Amino acid sequence: MQKGRKKKVRYIQKMPKIVYFSPRGQAGRPDEIELRVDQFEAIKLADFQGYDQAEGAKHMGISRPSFGRILNEGRKIIAEAITTGKILKIRIGDVQVGVRQNNLPKKEEIIKQSQRVEQTSRSRLLEISKTRPQTQSK
Repeated sequence: MQKGRKKKVRYIQKMPKIVYFSPRGQAGRPDEIELRVDQFEAIKLADFQGYDQAEGAKHMGISRPSFGRILNEGRKIIAEAITTGKILKIRIGDVQVGVRQNNLPKKEEIIKQSQRVEQTSRSRLLEISKTRPQTQSK
């Protein structure tokens, strides 16, 4: 029986396509370590897509401190898998997951897009100001 309050639903963009990573070059069957899908999502948002913790938390529908804790747990699991040569298995775990069918772009792409929009707006304003007759104040 689970103690404490019920965990909040953690939203992810979509389930990962690959859920099993295995190291090469190690004789025998290595141990497995599990990465929960919410930890995977936090790592993807923060480390791959470049969102800060507040933005990542907003996209997952959780608090910023919870996002930071989930992110640190996930990073620790990945570090252990890499340094000890363990198989990394991504699974749902003991959390409630809600899937939102919208893929967020990398933060860099959002910044570039907003810069392009700003440049376009500025050039349009300059064109408009050039076509308007200038009025002189007396």
